Amino acid sequence: MLKMLSSLITAMAGYSLLLWAPHAGAHHSFAMFDFQRDVTLLGTVKEFQWGNPHVFVDLLVPGESGVGVWSVELTSPSHLVRNGWKPTTLRPGDQVSIVIHPLRDGRSGGTYVSGTRANGSPVVEPAAGAAGVKP
Repeated sequence: MLKMLSSLITAMAGYSLLLWAPHAGAHHSFAMFDFQRDVTLLGTVKEFQWGNPHVFVDLLVPGESGVGVWSVELTSPSHLVRNGWKPTTLRPGDQVSIVIHPLRDGRSGGTYVSGTRANGSPVVEPAAGAAGVKP
């Protein structure tokens, strides 16, 4: 009886791991970003992609070799909403300055740190009680 109970517990533990496994691979590590560096991008919003699991801003940034597209990753929509963001916060054509932690591999992208509109106002006003929380 004890052996049968032990086998049942082992089988249930294995089954629960199988149920959890797809979710474990669904989220990526943030090791791809260089959190020791900040890069400021001055550009025009090409697209604001509001969707799960992460929101993205495609930013047209002028450079020495012409205009390049930078992909800026933010957190999830639910987290952003709690911090004052909306699906309409950024629109194509908006002129912004965005500070990012860049990708380590040198590609044109990074994770969002902060943003300012052309008039100097923040992209999003800090949410009440959310001091120190960055998207």
